Amino acid sequence: MSLVILQPVIALVLWSMVMWGWLYATRLPAMIQARTKLDANLPREVMLGGLPPRVRWKADNYNHLMEQPTLFYATVLTLALLGQGEGLNLWLAWAYVALRVAHSLIQALVNRIPLRFAVFMIASGVLVVLAVRAALAVF
Repeated sequence: MSLVILQPVIALVLWSMVMWGWLYATRLPAMIQARTKLDANLPREVMLGGLPPRVRWKADNYNHLMEQPTLFYATVLTLALLGQGEGLNLWLAWAYVALRVAHSLIQALVNRIPLRFAVFMIASGVLVVLAVRAALAVF
């Protein structure tokens, strides 16, 4: 069984950690500068709403990396267990990772929503193809 398809999984996990570090590297100084009061009784949006959008974009992207990519992880792990982790499946997995990194950079740096949405939809399409290929291997 080839486990090379686990490389894109680990690459996306590591990228998520980069975004996590970036969000705190920008959020904490912004919170100090804004004198943000931490109050557990306030909704998150109210408490952090005074932060500049460029700071919030990193956190928003980190949250996005905790959503749809979970389906990617499950799909790729399934393919790895089935010994279907080479060829087109491997290329699709790397394409998904590259598109998610591009999505992150777009959102974190310029946040052009039409461009970000286009990249997200292409990545979603790649994930659908990968999931269908996994389903065909399972069923």
